[in-house]
Amino acid sequence: MKQLYPFDPLLKHHLIIGLLLAVWVFVFLYFTEPLDVNELRDNEKLIYLPGYGLVAGLCYVLFLPLQYFLYKNNDRLWSILSECIFLIIFSIISIAIARSYYLYVVVLGEQNPYTFGYMLTSIFLPALATILPIIIVARYAFGKYHEKRLDNQKVEIKGEGNYEGLRLHLNEIICIQSSDNYIEVNYISGKDLKKTLIRNKLSAIDDQFSELLRTHRSYIINPYHFQRWKTENGKLFVNLNYDLKVPISKTYQKDVKVAIQSATN
Repeated sequence: MKQLYPFDPLLKHHLIIGLLLAVWVFVFLYFTEPLDVNELRDNEKLIYLPGYGLVAGLCYVLFLPLQYFLYKNNDRLWSILSECIFLIIFSIISIAIARSYYLYVVVLGEQNPYTFGYMLTSIFLPALATILPIIIVARYAFGKYHEKRLDNQKVEIKGEGNYEGLRLHLNEIICIQSSDNYIEVNYISGKDLKKTLIRNKLSAIDDQFSELLRTHRSYIINPYHFQRWKTENGKLFVNLNYDLKVPISKTYQKDVKVAIQSATN
């Protein structure tokens, strides 16, 4: 259940899912005519049935903050468990609101409305059986699309000759240190800090990625991960995420300060 699951954080895609959900609920009720829907006149169907669709669509959209909370609370990772929690809570609350819509809008003032148990088995659960697969497929498809788009945006740190390189998102790179004939890349993988040695020259990486910042003859940093300045024994350092401390030589101090100030404002 903790296995990672495709997730799309883009709001516009979830709004599309909410709209499709609203339309599908209306179509489902209009053509299947559960309960006493067949007793409604056509104009009454067009008045009341879109309300159920609106309830479903709005419930989905209103629950988006919950999924973003789960996403951020899990260090921007989305698992099968997170997906199940979101869908279960969405289903329960949607049923409760749909029941309220039926009682206080559709049959307001009428005697002997259908019981909750009867509606649950006759309309809500059958509706969910058709709705949830659509939501699951749409969310999965948008999630895979987002992952593919992000993968296309990855940068590659290549090694010399046939040595293995790294493909990373730029902001996963924290800093790169020169180590003899190798470079040591410090980067984020999931929640963890990883280090990988690649046979290459620091100057070649400096020339390849203008977004990274040279702070020392042996160091390049990603200003995205800047935390604070630190001075020890008259020497200036920069603290980065994961408690990485990188020296700043006098040659680069002015340029580094200007670049970090620009990146963090």
